[in-house]
Amino acid sequence: MSEDFFKLETEIINALKEVYDPEIPVNVYDLGLIYNIDIDDENNVELTMTLTAPNCPIADQILFEIQAKIEEVADTNNVKVNLVFDPPWSMEMMSEEAKLELGYM
Repeated sequence: MSEDFFKLETEIINALKEVYDPEIPVNVYDLGLIYNIDIDDENNVELTMTLTAPNCPIADQILFEIQAKIEEVADTNNVKVNLVFDPPWSMEMMSEEAKLELGYM
């Protein structure tokens, strides 16, 4: 992997850290909602993610915000966000920072 790839991936992760689940004061990346970030040779981005609950009433809003934030990252081309519920999200998927912030450590 090239240095440019890692730079772009880091910028995407930083963009994702600006998107928050409105019910939990932690960003979607540290919550563990992002399962995979694929970037091809043409800087097309395909993101696979989940939500904390399948019946989330603001799922569309979160997905729209995630797509918009990634599209704002310089050098990205097409962005596709895939929503999956397998494996289901659990609190073990949260980063250490998220667990600390929510008082789980």
